[in-house]
Amino acid sequence: MGCDRNCGLIAGAVIGAVLAVFGGILMPVGDMLIEKTIKKEVVLEEGTIAFKNWVKTGTTVYRQFWIFDVQNPDEVAANSSKIKVKQRGPYTYRVRYLAKENITQDPVDHTVSFVQPNGAIFEPSLSVGTENDTFTVLNLAVAAAPHIYTNSFVQSVLNSLIKKSKSTMFQTRTLKELLWGYKDPFLSLVPYPISTTVGVFYPYNNTVDGVYKVFNGKDNISNVAIIDTYKGKKNLSYWPSYCDMINGTDAASFPPFVEKSRILRFFSSDICRSIYAVFGSDVDLKGIPVYRFVLPAKAFASPLQNPDNHCFCTEKIISNNCTSYGVLDIGKCKEGKPVYISLPHFLHASPDISEPIEGLNPNEEEHRTYLDVEPITGFTLQFAKRLQVNILVKPARKIEALKHLKRNYIVPILWLNETGTIGDEKAEMFRNQVTGKIKLLGLVEMVLLGLGVVMFVAFMISYCACRSKNAK
Repeated sequence: MGCDRNCGLIAGAVIGAVLAVFGGILMPVGDMLIEKTIKKEVVLEEGTIAFKNWVKTGTTVYRQFWIFDVQNPDEVAANSSKIKVKQRGPYTYRVRYLAKENITQDPVDHTVSFVQPNGAIFEPSLSVGTENDTFTVLNLAVAAAPHIYTNSFVQSVLNSLIKKSKSTMFQTRTLKELLWGYKDPFLSLVPYPISTTVGVFYPYNNTVDGVYKVFNGKDNISNVAIIDTYKGKKNLSYWPSYCDMINGTDAASFPPFVEKSRILRFFSSDICRSIYAVFGSDVDLKGIPVYRFVLPAKAFASPLQNPDNHCFCTEKIISNNCTSYGVLDIGKCKEGKPVYISLPHFLHASPDISEPIEGLNPNEEEHRTYLDVEPITGFTLQFAKRLQVNILVKPARKIEALKHLKRNYIVPILWLNETGTIGDEKAEMFRNQVTGKIKLLGLVEMVLLGLGVVMFVAFMISYCACRSKNAK
């Protein structure tokens, strides 16, 4: 009887030990299986989950616009007063709904090349008005003229054309005209061949972005989705030194197994440069744990605050000898036009930038850019890219519409919020295929390990107690 009891207790302890060992072994083995599966499915080749979602995003992407309507145009033009603006929006378009085209795999260097077609469909139900709503905004052609043509004689000629076309410093345009293009009356009078259509995003519809060539991750998963070349070049030819390098992905995905300490680098053709995001917080997105990476203030900081930005400062006057911050001059990639990019409402910009403008209310929560990245796969499941388009206008003695200005203005035209969130159906599929299986495996591991340890300890204590009792 005593032997049977002792044998039973020993057997129970052995079973507990086996379960605990099995649970312990399952941890690294399970992790290896997960890693192997993830590495297979994030490769950008036909048949993988990543490729299917990469070719055509399963997320509905919207681009919302807020227009800065100028309230005192005559006062500014006559007296160089502060510009009073009133934000109007959102006006919403659906974008990125077209699949990538000309997809070509290169098995030699393990890359895939493509172009991304551009298109925008107005969404009235998500907008405060129609595409025919009108706004008072800076005259884009008049503002750019003295910046592009610095010769006094040429400016005098342009001035006569500006007056003949009855153009002024400010103009009234519909939303559709401002965004996608209009025939400018001043430029239409220029006697030599130039483009006479002007628009903040002209041309956009029926154009393509690229050619991009990115690594497919077939030979090295750490390189998956990282851009090798853009339009056939590894450098942009816009900036000096390392600032000119194309560095990172297109932000739709990143190499898998993302750690919070990682800096996520991505290239944006909208701002003609590579930029980066740092970990901000943990977020639960429809039951999926994601890491929120945010664009830090130092990304647009002056060289004094962030020495790494020294090569983004390409002139000394507007930047106050490279001490101003929060705006980026992208004129070199906009055919010399005086275009400056910032965060909305000049968030994180130096006071001298926003001082001549009234009506701005920068807000970190509403105006920051962020990416919600699922850390195991590296997929971006939610994002908000927020940027503001500004135009530099300077005093010009030879151009009557600008001759009364006494200072430089970086005038906000509009800001945009391009955003996308994984849909409910896609989120459920992701939970079932990825996070759900990982959680289940982790639960099984912990149950086996915990149950095994408890059984082993309980049976061994009982066995020792039984032996002690028999000895007495």
